[in-house]
Amino acid sequence: MFRPPAADSSLRSALAPEETNEKRAVAFHSVSWKLIAHAEASSRLGPIGHAPVGGRHEARRARAAGLQRREAGATATPPVPVGGKGRGACRQATPAPNPTHRGHTRRLIMAPSSTSRPSVAVLILLLSGVPASLLATAPVSDGPEQQPGGGDGLYREILRDETVLRLNQLGKISDGEGFLERTFLSPASFRATDVIIGWMKDAGLTTWVDQMGNIHGRFEPSNSTEKALLIGSHMDTVIDAGMYDGALGIICAISALKVLRVTGKLQRLTRPVEVIAFSDEEGVRFQTTFLGSAAVAGILPESILQVSDKSGTTVQDVLKLNSFEATAAALGQVKYSPESVGSYVEVHLEQGPVLEALRYPLGVVNGIAGQTRLKVIVDGSQGHAGTVPMKLRRDPMVAAAELVVTLESLCKEPSRFLTYDEDCGCFTEESLAGLVCTVGELLTWPSASNVIPGQVNFTVDIRAMDDQVRETIVASFSRIVMQRCDHRLVDCAVEHKHSAAATPCDPELTAELKRATRLAVSAMAPGVHGHGHAGTATPVLMSGAGHDAMAMARLTRVGMLFVRCRGGVSHSPEEHVAEDDVWAAGVALLRFVEQHAVAEL
Repeated sequence: MFRPPAADSSLRSALAPEETNEKRAVAFHSVSWKLIAHAEASSRLGPIGHAPVGGRHEARRARAAGLQRREAGATATPPVPVGGKGRGACRQATPAPNPTHRGHTRRLIMAPSSTSRPSVAVLILLLSGVPASLLATAPVSDGPEQQPGGGDGLYREILRDETVLRLNQLGKISDGEGFLERTFLSPASFRATDVIIGWMKDAGLTTWVDQMGNIHGRFEPSNSTEKALLIGSHMDTVIDAGMYDGALGIICAISALKVLRVTGKLQRLTRPVEVIAFSDEEGVRFQTTFLGSAAVAGILPESILQVSDKSGTTVQDVLKLNSFEATAAALGQVKYSPESVGSYVEVHLEQGPVLEALRYPLGVVNGIAGQTRLKVIVDGSQGHAGTVPMKLRRDPMVAAAELVVTLESLCKEPSRFLTYDEDCGCFTEESLAGLVCTVGELLTWPSASNVIPGQVNFTVDIRAMDDQVRETIVASFSRIVMQRCDHRLVDCAVEHKHSAAATPCDPELTAELKRATRLAVSAMAPGVHGHGHAGTATPVLMSGAGHDAMAMARLTRVGMLFVRCRGGVSHSPEEHVAEDDVWAAGVALLRFVEQHAVAEL
C-alpha cells in the first residue's frame, strides 16, 4: 500500500436566527430571475456585484483570440512529454519509506448603505421572502488595525496579502494563451505542481506527488495516534476559467498552516494535518470528474485507465507519458485507509449569489447536490443542404435542438412531466428546489455550412438536492429522447458518463466550521451590525456544484466552507473574490484547525 512520507518530527451581517437563514438560502433559489434582471435594469446597475471595469474589453478580445487559436488547433494531437524524457522522468510519483505512523496517510467589508435606492442584493432577498425589517444595511468597517507579525491574531500579511499574491501567481500558469486553462496532467499542471510544492515546503510540510498526480503536503506530529485531518481542493480548471475555483481552497489551507509554523503551533498539532491539491476535479479532459479525489478515496475503478479524451489518448497513456506507473496496482497505492483519516474539510468559493445577497463573507455547507452527466448521440442522414427536400430529411441537428428545448421545459416545469409519489402523486416543491439542467456542449459532424449533419452529440448535466428527483428526471428525459427520435426517424442513444449521489456534510464538522466562522468574522469586524453577538447566524447553504468533498465523503466525514464571490459568477474570467473575503476564509480555517488539531498550552 502506498503511504505518504513521515514528516521530520523536529521540524448578514447577521440577520436572523440560523433556522431563518437556512430557509432564506433555500428560498433564494426560487427567486424570479426575470424580476431581478428588471430590477437591475431599472436601477441602471450592472450584474449583481459588478461595476464597470476598465480594460475588460481588451481582456475579452485577448481571450477570444486565444480560444480561436485553441479551437483551430483542437484536432487530435498526441500529448507531448513535459520537457522531454529527462524532465518527464523527474515527474514520476514520489514514494517514500514506510512511516511509523498509522496510515495514509477585511476586515469584513459590508455593503455601504445607500440613501437613494435599495441595492439589487436587497431586492433579491425581498423577492425571496426576507422581511424588510431584517435588511438593515451595515456600515463599512475597517476592522482592527493589523499589528506586525499578526499580533491581533488575524495575520493579514500571510492570510490576505500573500494568499492573494499566490492566487494571482497560480492564475497565470495556463496552457491557454490569453485565457486560463489547466487540465489533468497538462504542461501547465506540472508547472503549477512545482509552485505548489514550494509553497507547501514554505509552510513546513513534507511533500510528495502520488500516482494520479495529486500533490500532498503533510505535517506528522511525533507520537501521534490520532486520525489525520485532510484539507484540500483541486488545481485543475475549466477552459477560460477564473483563478479562484479550486486554487482558493488549496492556498488558504497552505497559508493557515504557514501561520501555525511561524507561530510555533505546528509543533503542537495533536493529529496529522495534510493539504492535498487534487489533480482533476472538473473532468474537462476525460469527461470524468474527481479523478484525483476519487483515487484518494479508493473509489476510482480500474477501467478509468482506458477512458480516452477527444484525441483518443487514454488516461493510462497520459500517465505513462509523464512517468507514472499507470497500473491498477498504482491506483491502489493512492488510496487512503478509512482508519487513518478522521475528516476532510474544503474551502471553496460559493459559485452562486446567495452570500453576496446576504451580505456575509462566509457560509457553511450542509450538503452537495447529486449530479448526473449524460451524452446524447443523434444519428441521421448526411446530405447536401441544397438538394434534399425538407420532408425527406433525417436531420439530427433539428432533433437535437428539439431535445435541448424539451430538457429545459422538463427542468423548469417538472410537474408537467413527472408522476410520483405514494402519498400525493407528485414531487413536493421542496424536493424540486435546486433542480437544474444544462446542455454545455454540442458537436456536429461534419460541421459544414452546406451539409446536413450526419451526427450530433450533446452533453447533459442534471443536478438536484433530492436524488430521487434527479434519477426521475434522468429516466424521464431518456424516455423522451427515444420518443422524439422515433418521431423524427433518427437514431438516438443516451450514454451515462457520470453519476454522484447527493452528499450530506457531517453535522459536527459543520458546527465547528460555523463556530470558527463566527470567531473570524467577529474578530475582523467588531461593532459591525450583528457581529460578535451570541445570536449571530452563519449562513447555511446547499451546494449545487460538485466538489471533491463528494468523493472524499466515501472515505471519511466531510465539511465545507463557502466564500462569497462577486455576482455569484464562476467558471469565468469574471470570477472574483474580494481580498478581505479571502482573508476572512483564511482566518476561519485557521481557527478551525486550532480548535480541531492544536493542543492548548
